[in-house]
Formats: sequence, structure tokens, C-alpha cells
Amino acid sequence: MAASEESVGVRGSRSARNSGGGMMRVETAPYAVQSVGRQYIEMRSPTSTGLDVVQNLPSVSIAMPDTSGIKGGALYMRGFTDADTALLLDGAPASLAAYLQQNVDAENIESVTMTPGSSPIDAPASNATAGTLDERTLTPGKKAGGSMDFSYGTNNMSREFVRLESGEIGNSGIRSYISVSNTHSRQWMGAGTNRRTHVDVGLFKEFINGSTVKFFGSWNNSMFTIDAYPDAQTFYNYKHTGQGYNRTNVWDRNSTSAGNYWQGNIDSWNQFFVTTQAHIIINKRLTFDLSPYFATGFGWDGSTAGTPASTGATYFYGNGQKADPSTPLSTYWAQHWSPQVGLVAKLGYDIDRHNHLSFGYWYENNAVDYFFPTMATQPGGRNAKTNDNAYKLYTAEGQEAIYSYNAGYELNSFFIEDTAKYFNDRLTINGGFKYIMSNYWDRASGLSQFTIGANSTAPLPHLSVSYKIDSHSQVYMNAEGDFRQPSPSQLSGSTSLPKNQYSITEQIGYRYNNRYLTFDISAFNSNITNRLLTTYLPNTAYAVSNAGNQTIRGFDAMIAGRDFHHFSPYASVEYLHGTFDSNIPYGDTYLPTKGKQSILTPRVLANFGLTYSNAGFFGNFSLHYTGPQSVTLVGDQRMPGFVTNTLALGYHFKPLYFLKTPTFRLNFSNLTGSIIRVGTTGITNNYHNVTLLDGSTLAGSSGASFYVLPRFSMTGTVSSDF
Repeated sequence: MAASEESVGVRGSRSARNSGGGMMRVETAPYAVQSVGRQYIEMRSPTSTGLDVVQNLPSVSIAMPDTSGIKGGALYMRGFTDADTALLLDGAPASLAAYLQQNVDAENIESVTMTPGSSPIDAPASNATAGTLDERTLTPGKKAGGSMDFSYGTNNMSREFVRLESGEIGNSGIRSYISVSNTHSRQWMGAGTNRRTHVDVGLFKEFINGSTVKFFGSWNNSMFTIDAYPDAQTFYNYKHTGQGYNRTNVWDRNSTSAGNYWQGNIDSWNQFFVTTQAHIIINKRLTFDLSPYFATGFGWDGSTAGTPASTGATYFYGNGQKADPSTPLSTYWAQHWSPQVGLVAKLGYDIDRHNHLSFGYWYENNAVDYFFPTMATQPGGRNAKTNDNAYKLYTAEGQEAIYSYNAGYELNSFFIEDTAKYFNDRLTINGGFKYIMSNYWDRASGLSQFTIGANSTAPLPHLSVSYKIDSHSQVYMNAEGDFRQPSPSQLSGSTSLPKNQYSITEQIGYRYNNRYLTFDISAFNSNITNRLLTTYLPNTAYAVSNAGNQTIRGFDAMIAGRDFHHFSPYASVEYLHGTFDSNIPYGDTYLPTKGKQSILTPRVLANFGLTYSNAGFFGNFSLHYTGPQSVTLVGDQRMPGFVTNTLALGYHFKPLYFLKTPTFRLNFSNLTGSIIRVGTTGITNNYHNVTLLDGSTLAGSSGASFYVLPRFSMTGTVSSDF
């Protein structure tokens, strides 16, 4: 049974599996699936990330702060953010969208699949209320060779990439690759430079009986300028006058603008990621899957922070010398080496010719050491490294001016699942149950002392049914529970420990495909309890709070055509309706939110794509629309709808000497040079004065801060396999 399921997953040629130039793939899963394939990824700029390549799927809206691929971005899906989405790489957890680019280069991504509103029962995910984004890396090829590309583009962006493949090593069944890339770019607005160095390693072992082991590992080193994000007033000032808002190249320690100097706002980071997928066929009926993973990172974000005189603090250097009251200060969010380690183990057994039973266990330990030092700024205005003793500061008691937090969780989970197939496998019924137990903590030391701990459980039922009407048509239904546990590092700002966010989602859909087109439509309904939002609460810092209940419902539709006179069209649309079902707590009273449109829930998202391929020439044009949406909890500030676009043009030349696929391509984004907002960087309670439920008035604020679409960008790339 397991073998037949695997053969279905790879059946057919690439052209049979992809439509719309790779912007849509033929799917058979009993739940909503939206994915892109290698054919489309290869047309994108090599600076693309996993977020870039899914921006035209119907359920998502993407915000990217730059076009170099050095920085991450934000993902919004069905009224949620990436904090509510399980982001996976080869089945292992891959952090938030802001750091997704750290794990793999675009050249080594085979496909990206989104399952909005659902997650596999064996997925190691503690934040899947919105669904799952799963990147899959390339499997090393059987023949020795490699690939390389060189890119240059707008904002003095330069990038080099090379991948070397071993091919099958003797008759061992082992094949591998290693790749290295280096990227450098200026800020698209304001001053500052950004750089990234990245290494990927892939291994694959195939056994005679069909068992396989796949390994992927990566290292990423980056240093870039931390952007300043505008509020509405600052954005409109930029749009109407051209006056920028980002970092400057002028350092004047006595100026009020000193805090905006780019070298005083630096992110320095190292990231390591390792995952292995082993599929062991024990006999004809019994299989065993083991997927261990490991990730860790260390580095810091620095920012300028006034002077001892402006903060009212007295500091000393390590030699006992008192710091001058006018000394510029830098503060940091920093992290020591902090491993996230886990594994998923699963036994699969064919009970009979109809039923395949799986039973598994997931374990994860994630302990993060944060520290927040205050240090003297270097004379030129640059953030010092956090281990530079010459700039460390101390109190009069000799204690280092630093706060330290150790936050994390230990998680144990068991799951069981049965897949039953009847009527010549036309009817598939899948039922399962997953139970998660978490123990998480947040401890402070240094200038602050506290310990917070909590235990939580999450029961997650899964049920799906699909029926193949004929070789072209399929109907499917899916209902499941998913959850998101609070990030332990955010517990310290809460007045109480937030409960797990929990959602129940039902979906029903229909698929059709033939030699000309592929079509998929699905309707969904999600009921969320204990919605987790990061908001400003009285007498606390920014903290995670439970925002009560929320309902989100709507439908997705996708259609794509296969090659017709060398053109492959694609289109998708989503209608979304989301409301708050509760008034959200604010101190001892409540914000008036019940019945209002929930934040980040545009009513309409739409996409169009067109791919051309003929006689070496290829091209792709894509267009995305996100409708207006509320960006404050009380609904008194809205972000207008916006349109984004990309264009790819290129030519495949004939083989030349050792170059098997010499190719030149141009990639363009924001063709019209639009100045628009494409997302928010956080949640704000209100924009104007608002009356709380106890009759008191909450004063207005500057409102939300926004991601702004980078200006017109062009990247040229020369590439080839060899």
C-alpha cells in the first residue's frame, strides 16, 4: 500500500504534472494544495526566496523589504501571518518568514507547496493554524556535473553561485552536491550595504530494496542594514514629496538624527540547518520513517539608544573608568548558540489491501539564550560586536549592563493515522489523531530576575475524504484541528500566560484536469479561539495576548492551461471574509472589536500569470492583487488595495563546450515603479481616539507601520549546467 502511494506521487512527466508554466501543479491530496514547481522557479531571479515563488498562489500575500534575497519578508495567509504558519524545509521546521532565506538557495529548491488551513499529521509543527508552507530541496543527480550562475542588478546587486555534483559514487547508490553563493547589495532606499554568504550540502542514498536516505544541510552568514518602517504619515510624505525615511549615511553624535545612521542599525547573523529523511522498507507490509533535524543560530541586531544623560543611567567601562554622560549608546537584541533539535519517527503497516496504518512520535527541544546588552557605540557610529570588551558597560556595582533570557520548550507528541482505499482506490478516507504536550519556560537574569513556566496540551483530530469521479475529476473534504503555542520568549511581557491558539477548519473542494487545463476550487471555514496577537498592553511592553474568537471563511479558485501555441496561462482568486467574534481585552476593560472585520483580512486576492516557451526563448509575466484591509484592531485604519508585478525574459542557447545549458535571463519587479504599501510590521490597537467598553477613551496613535514595495528592480543572470 505504501509503495503504491509513493508511485502516485511521481507518476507522469513534468509537463503532465505542471500547468501554467509551473505556477500550478496537478494535485491529488484530499485537502487544498497550492504549489509551484521547478519549471517556474528556474524562471525567477536567483535572488528569489521561498516567499518570492509563492506570491501568486491564491491564499497568500507577500511583503518583501528588498529584492536582493538577503533579507526575509512577511507572509499573510487567510487572515493569519507566518507566525501562525508551519514553515518547513524538507519536512523540518524552518523558523519565521523573516529568516526563511537563510536556509536554502533558490537554485536548490525543487518545489514549494502550501496547504492553507491544514497540516500533515506527522509534521513537526507547533504553529499551523493558518496552514503549511513546505519547501523541498533538490535530490542530487546520478551524473557528475554542476551548475553556476552570475547575476548583477539594480542597487549594485551582485551574486555568484556554483553547485558541484558528484553523481553516483561508484556502485554505492550515494550521490551528493555542495553549493556556494555570495551576494552583495546596497539598500534600495537610504544608505547602507547588505551581504550574504551561503553554503548548501545535499546527500542521497538509495538502497536496492527501495529504501532511501536524504540529507540536507546549510550554513548562512549575513550582515545587513536594519530598515526603518514608515507609519502612514511618513509613507505619504515619501510618496508625495520623494523624501525618504530609511537610514542615512551621516553620523553626528550630537544630532537628533544620529539614531538613524545605518552603521548603528546592523543585523549580524550565522545560521545552521540540518535535516535527514530516512525511509526504510522493512518488508512488503512494514516501513519505518525517521526524520531528525537540527537548527541553530547566533548573532545580534544593534540599534542606537541615546546617551547616559538622556537615559538617566550611569555606566562604567571594564577598567573602572566612568562613561561620559554624552557617550552614544547602542542596545542589542542578541542570541547565543541556541539549538533546536528534534525528530519524527513513524511506523507504517499495511493491515490489508485497503488499510494502511501509521503510528508515530515527535520530539523537540528548543532552548534559546537571548541577551540584551547596552554598550558604547564605536567612535564612527557603528555598532560594536557584542563580545568586544572595549565597549562593554557596567553599573556602579560592577554588574554588566545586560539582561539575559533563557526561553524554550520541550515537546512530546504522539499521532496515529489510518488511510483506507475502496472502489479500486477511487475512494480514500483518511482519519487520524495527534496529541501534543509542551513544557515551556522563560527565565531572566542579569539586571532583571524572574522565572515563568507553563504546561499545555493540544488534541488535534484529522479527517479527510476524497473520491475520484473519473480520471479527470476529484472531490475532497477535509476537517481538522490545528494550534499555535505562544513563543516562550514573549511570555515575560504578558500579564498572564496566554493559552494556545486553536482552530477548527473545514474545507470542501473539486479538482479537474485534462490535457489542456487544470482547475481547483475549494471553500473553507475556520473558527479560531484564543487568537494570539502581539499588541501594546497597559503597564507592559509589547506582548502576546489572547484576542478571543475569530471566524474566517471564503473560497479559493485556481485554473491553469498547458502549452497552447507556446503559451501557458494561469489565474487564481480568493474571497475572504473574516470577523472578530469577541471584544479584545485591554487592561481592565475591552476594545470594541466584536463583529468588525479582522485585521489583515482583505476581501479579495487575485493573480494572473502567463508563461511563454519556444525555440529557446522563454518568459513569464505575473500580476498580483490584494484588496483593502484593516490594520488596526478596532478597524479605524485601513491599507488600500495594491497591485504588484514581475516579468522574466530569457533565452536558452545551444550547448557550448562544457556548458550544457547556457542561459541568459532578465528579471524585473515593480515594472510601473508603484509607491505602495504591501503589508504591516505589527499590530496596532487603534489609529484615532476610541471609546473603550468601560466608557474611557483610548488616545489615538501613529497607527500601523508598513512594508513598502521596493522600487523598480532589474536583475540580469548568466547561467549554465556543466
